[in-house]
Amino acid sequence: MFRPRPKQAEVLAYEQGKMGVSAVPGSGKTSTLSYLAARLVAVADLEEDQEILIVTLVKSAVGNFAAAMARYLREEFNLLPGLGYRVRTLHSLANDIVRERPGLVGLADDFKVIDERDAADILQEAVETWARANASAPDPYLADEHFANNYVRSNRWPELLNEVAASFIKQAKDLQYSADQLRRLRGRNSDDLSLADMCIAIYDQYERGLAYRGAVDFQDLIRLALRILQLDPQYLERLHYRFPYILEDEAQDSSKLQEDTLRLLAGDGGNWVRVGDPNQAIYETFTTANPKYLRDFLAEPEVQARTLPNSGRSTRSIIDLANHLIDWSLAHPNTAIRAKQPLTPPRIEPTPPGDPQGNPPDNPDAIFLGGQKFSPDEERQAIVRSLKKWLPDNQDKTVAVLLPINSSGASMVQMLRKEGIDYVENLRSTTGTRAVVGSLLRVLVYLTEPKSGDALAQAYRAWRRDARGDEDAELTIESVVKALRKLETVEDFLAPRTADWLEQAAPPEENAALHEHLVDFRGLVRRWQAAADLPVDQLVLTISGDLFTLESDIATAYSVALYLRRFADLHPEARLPEFVVELDGIARGQRNFSGIGDDDDAFDPDRHKGVVTVTTMHKAKGLEWDRVYLVSVNNYDYPSADPFDSFIGEKWFIRDSLNLQAEALAQLDSIAVSAPYTEGEATQQERIKYAAERLRLLYVGMTRAKRELVVTWNSGRRGEQVEARPLAALRGWWEAERERGR
Repeated sequence: MFRPRPKQAEVLAYEQGKMGVSAVPGSGKTSTLSYLAARLVAVADLEEDQEILIVTLVKSAVGNFAAAMARYLREEFNLLPGLGYRVRTLHSLANDIVRERPGLVGLADDFKVIDERDAADILQEAVETWARANASAPDPYLADEHFANNYVRSNRWPELLNEVAASFIKQAKDLQYSADQLRRLRGRNSDDLSLADMCIAIYDQYERGLAYRGAVDFQDLIRLALRILQLDPQYLERLHYRFPYILEDEAQDSSKLQEDTLRLLAGDGGNWVRVGDPNQAIYETFTTANPKYLRDFLAEPEVQARTLPNSGRSTRSIIDLANHLIDWSLAHPNTAIRAKQPLTPPRIEPTPPGDPQGNPPDNPDAIFLGGQKFSPDEERQAIVRSLKKWLPDNQDKTVAVLLPINSSGASMVQMLRKEGIDYVENLRSTTGTRAVVGSLLRVLVYLTEPKSGDALAQAYRAWRRDARGDEDAELTIESVVKALRKLETVEDFLAPRTADWLEQAAPPEENAALHEHLVDFRGLVRRWQAAADLPVDQLVLTISGDLFTLESDIATAYSVALYLRRFADLHPEARLPEFVVELDGIARGQRNFSGIGDDDDAFDPDRHKGVVTVTTMHKAKGLEWDRVYLVSVNNYDYPSADPFDSFIGEKWFIRDSLNLQAEALAQLDSIAVSAPYTEGEATQQERIKYAAERLRLLYVGMTRAKRELVVTWNSGRRGEQVEARPLAALRGWWEAERERGR
């Protein structure tokens, strides 16, 4: 039975109109919103063809809401679940709307919606085509010392241009501008807006790529749904009737386009409940999300503003620490960041006495805010030492290492594996997936460089992947790798004519087992070479049959084959070098790829007690662990816009530390609303915006901890980073609290 806290009861008393709810971490907002939806289904005077509409941010939340509502309807209201409500992500809702009236926005009845991977492929193709035709485009932006660097021009510049164009297109679609509309508006502006000109041209090619496939992307769905609602008042009126109540979760991550769509669906006098936490808005940087839309909504005079301040997740000490971060941000030493209000009340309050989900017993000694300067490797070693001491006595508890970026996960996992510590990954692609991809990659690299002894040696290493951990086998592997690397003519091993290198390097009379072993490898390489002309998916399956024995690895290899076949369909001109580049991105964790063996369901920490979870701060949102390690809390990952800070968006090869994504969006704004553009101003504003968001990210990380919290920092790869300002401030306050006898 759901027993609401007093503040939850205030939310559940809602009957009609607009209501906004600001909910702190661990306040039970999902349970409260689910129960409210179930209560409205039970008590609202709904017709048979009317439904309560619940809109969520991500797919996994749809299942959570549906399950919670089914339970409440059955147990609390004695009703059959599944009737009187609909749970949708905003994208699936938009898809429903566009499917009903596609012709109104120029789409065929059988239009396709492409996923993010396919959209990224189309954009990549547009960027590469434009970059090849405009070789001098980077000239105005490259730093003098990198102007003549061919690697920067051929690799780094196209990568950056892709990021810039992606942000530009998302923002343009959020503002409901097509490429043609922007080109016409651009004709009225004589300013030098070369970044916008680049992006409009790429945007045009991107739209042509979509049109050629008869497809739209996810951003189009919401834009076109809103357009349909604007163009057809009668259809909109029918939707007003169909959905008399709209309940929105995670509203802090709404964009202008999303808010406009739901506002139109709700209507001026409609019933619209928005629940979220502006302090957990961590997706703002170069997306169209902005917490200001929820904050502004809460301040509207006709909106009933409510709070869910009570949280039973964490100990009192962790709550106090998180609240002090809010207080510190309100008095941030950088006035520009302070003006952004990165963190605002309500502060977190413990649960009231007698609460069935009360806070864990307080233990101030379970908080460690490290001031010691580590290198990245030293920091990982310190965490591993701590885990080895903690885990044996806490096999019934959950623990996580939270990383600021996905790419740092592999190093952490490697060290855990080396020390024999059980772990589970919740990253963009797991180490297991990347290991399979890496082995396939080594063989494909050799097939693109068949005369390279080094590439042949790496293919041999991939073949011997199952021998890892066997010290004797690893010695043999290294000796063979060393010998293969020295091969001056690979054909002397693979296809000897006069002299057989193998007979000289490993004669059978000296080591018959090794000789036979290398004969087998030679046969495999010949087999792979013969398969190189097959379609890429068949080639990958041929190689995987020789490399992998575990079912999970074979399943992942099968996913790779399907992935590359789809890539080949989108890029008919692609050959082995292009496939190698794709796999290299996955192996490095730069591509969003999940093998069949990966767990794509919503992550549940309680399924991994006594095992270390390795994940990012962003993926940890909505989750909780008994013990949490926050790592790399330095001025690069959590900057305060100080003069000595460096920023991830400012590329080392671009002059004057310009943030080209920010500058391109400022130029878009200049075109759209005729605002003046001054180079460099957007870069400075983005520093402030990014610093504010990273403060919220730190807050999210801290509030994942239920009982114990460990925070450390490192000096970065070059040893240039310093402790983040908020960590130093928190440690100083905490030490003072302890001295006062806390």
